[in-house]
Amino acid sequence: MKRKLFLSSVLLAAASLLVPFAVTAQRVSPHDTVTSVVSGANIKITYGSPAVKGRQIWGGLVPYDKAWRGGADEATLFTTDKDIMLGGKKLPAGTYSVFVIPSQNQWTYIFNSQTGQWGIKQGGVANFDESKNVLTVTATPKQAPMAEHLTYQANDEGFGLHWENLEALVPIK
Repeated sequence: MKRKLFLSSVLLAAASLLVPFAVTAQRVSPHDTVTSVVSGANIKITYGSPAVKGRQIWGGLVPYDKAWRGGADEATLFTTDKDIMLGGKKLPAGTYSVFVIPSQNQWTYIFNSQTGQWGIKQGGVANFDESKNVLTVTATPKQAPMAEHLTYQANDEGFGLHWENLEALVPIK
């Protein structure tokens, strides 16, 4: 009986040591956090920052006209401690998952109140409940210097992302 209890304890301890490795092994991209103060609001963006690695990003790895998680791994998170205006629309203070629908001429940023989910479902579909969309705003993509890793910004120039050779910023106040 003591031997069974001992073996069970050893197996449980070994399994608990492996769990952190299993969780982090799913992440393949570095993660980053950007913080800034815009018009008195503290803004924080937490995201997975994938690399181009010689791939075509827009219209390739990231298909046009389909919702995308806006980064790698978990859904990108956007937090503001005060109400702000994005693209002329009010975003209440809070934390949101950010999704992006890129197209050749216009991108749509979606701020969704559901947080904590992995960025995609099995099969590559963006993992969000559309009924929890709080705000959608659009931006025009522009040519930008090559950026190997995806980056976000929130400052007086606007909110948005820059990756590969494009960026799309939404005015923020």
